[in-house]
Amino acid sequence: MTSTLYTLRWGILATGGIAKRFTKDLLINPTTRDVHDVVHEVVAAASSSSASRAQDFLNDLKAPDTAKAYGSYKELVNDPKVDIIYIATPHSHHYQHARLALEAGKHILVEKPVTVNVEQFTILQDVAKRKHRFIMEAVWTRFFPLSLEVVDFIAAGKLGEIKRVFADFSFWNHVEAEFGTSHRMVNMDLAGGALLDLGIYSLTWVFQALYHTQPESERKAPKVVSTVSKYAQTGCDEQTTVLLDFGGSHGVASTSIRVASTPNAEHKGSDDVRIQGTLGDLTVNYAPRPRTYTLTPASSSSRGTPGEFKHETKEFDNGPGGGHGMFWEADECARCVRDGRLQSDVIGWKESEEVLGVMDEVRRQHGIVYPGDLEKTEYPLEGFGL
Repeated sequence: MTSTLYTLRWGILATGGIAKRFTKDLLINPTTRDVHDVVHEVVAAASSSSASRAQDFLNDLKAPDTAKAYGSYKELVNDPKVDIIYIATPHSHHYQHARLALEAGKHILVEKPVTVNVEQFTILQDVAKRKHRFIMEAVWTRFFPLSLEVVDFIAAGKLGEIKRVFADFSFWNHVEAEFGTSHRMVNMDLAGGALLDLGIYSLTWVFQALYHTQPESERKAPKVVSTVSKYAQTGCDEQTTVLLDFGGSHGVASTSIRVASTPNAEHKGSDDVRIQGTLGDLTVNYAPRPRTYTLTPASSSSRGTPGEFKHETKEFDNGPGGGHGMFWEADECARCVRDGRLQSDVIGWKESEEVLGVMDEVRRQHGIVYPGDLEKTEYPLEGFGL
């Protein structure tokens, strides 16, 4: 550890919406979120279609004039000024692009899900070990101060033994009109479907409460039972519910593109996440980007209120400095790279692998297989913009 301000130099691989949001957050001064040990520099971006598109991306975001624009991902990963690559392509392409960056000797932050199956992620871990490079799945939700506080509260036993967790992330759409068959949410050629894109947030809260809060030696993969409704036009999942049994403690993770967690912006629904312990409940208002959590102690006429907490709602600023909240995961990357670590304690490789394993099992139970080369581990393969 050092008290010197550490600068992590970023290359952005892809120029879509999520890349814009993340890069905007990188450009916000960390002191606005009371971070004083790390800082970020955007030094390059790449589009697989053209360098001009990458330059437009950098210009639109007011990135430094020194930032390079590349028209291929190979050029980006071979830039000696880049320390870490943020991979923001569709998850169908994560394995190939993450492998490209790792083989070039770069650290990587890969949008969630890190790959489309466990087999691919296992190989990425092996390459990261061989190259001694950091890799993390970009589950930004895990790094919000609210999320960290909730995990600490549960791990300290203040909610008692956690027995049930309900978590949902869904959004309502005129699906056929808005998505058709080519949109990434429903396109099987892009590993589309509700589970990988939205359901991972529901699974994140279940795993935070029932897996991550356990001592590392006691963490076990859950038994999985699931039900799926498929989108008729493409065969992807449009609504999925997963029941997870962690040895007597149950998690229910649900997702849908037909109905919404928050059906109306003015008259919002109930909290997305409900964590039930023997001493009371803890609810979180919104799974991906939480702002509040509420504690409700258990009580009855016979036993009173056994817990050491009161009923209260705590509110957090989930976007200080005008950001979206993705900078906290970037700060974690900077600290890990600075300290020579290959993975984060907040979401390590094993936990990402276990969540992927659940999604693999759900797809297996319902015959959801991605076409072509999407689930293969061969590298490199044509058709991935390499």
